Amino acid sequence: MIWPFDLVILLLLVVAAVIALRVRDLLAASVVFGTYSFLICLLWAQMEAVDVAFTEAAVGAGVSAVFLVATVFNTRRNSSD
Repeated sequence: MIWPFDLVILLLLVVAAVIALRVRDLLAASVVFGTYSFLICLLWAQMEAVDVAFTEAAVGAGVSAVFLVATVFNTRRNSSD
């Protein structure tokens, strides 16, 4: 393993997680969640777990992110926040 690459991915994962928790907009949170899933996919690939990385890319970064964004677009806000 290349430890500087792992360290960069780990730092980006922490940043993405904090941003996803702090952001107030649901669409932005969905996009950050997709980014987080893609970074996890890179980490799995770096650890040579290619099957898990492929599943994470397909389900986590792909399907789940699309479902979340579609859900955000199909909901309406009742409050003025």
